[in-house]
Amino acid sequence: MKVAPNSSENQGERLIVPDLAPIRLDWPAGAMIGLPAKESAKKLADLEPLFLDRAAFHALDPELVVYRVRSWTPVQPGSEGGLFWGVTILEPGKVGKEYFMTHGHFHSNPTRAEYYCGVQGHGLLLRMDHQRSTSAEEMRSGTLHYIRGEHAHRVVNVGDEPLIFWACWGSDAGYNYGAIREHGFGARVLERDGRPVVISDE
Repeated sequence: MKVAPNSSENQGERLIVPDLAPIRLDWPAGAMIGLPAKESAKKLADLEPLFLDRAAFHALDPELVVYRVRSWTPVQPGSEGGLFWGVTILEPGKVGKEYFMTHGHFHSNPTRAEYYCGVQGHGLLLRMDHQRSTSAEEMRSGTLHYIRGEHAHRVVNVGDEPLIFWACWGSDAGYNYGAIREHGFGARVLERDGRPVVISDE
């Protein structure tokens, strides 16, 4: 915070001027309003190596947006001690029988954990350790998830509406996407008999 100097008209008063412009949140809609907020999108083409059914993948529009991420990064990435804040909106859909999902990643710094909080939709949070042991937990409105820094994590939308979840993570956590692109996740989520089923991908 910065303290504005006194003028002759406001002697004895201290005006607090914020270092950062404020962000406004529309929590249920997954909206971040304010100039510092950034948005990125992942299209189907960006996720090409991830899906099992290659024929079904190539039958879909590669420009289809699978998910959007809105974030506020008030300090430089890699800065120790800072926090980032963001929201992901993961669309419903499938490639063949496999539900739409985020790319998934490890943190470059395995000591940095993360929180996810579901606000809309129905999904599964997949976690994978470095031995590729993978588990899943249900995400719905109001669920709060603590993700250990050494666990890779991916979210799958198993519902019929956008899955929206907020996140908070360390500014020096970093991202390791390469391990997932090269080796994949230890499990997949497919539709079988009209419901999601987690299957081993080993």
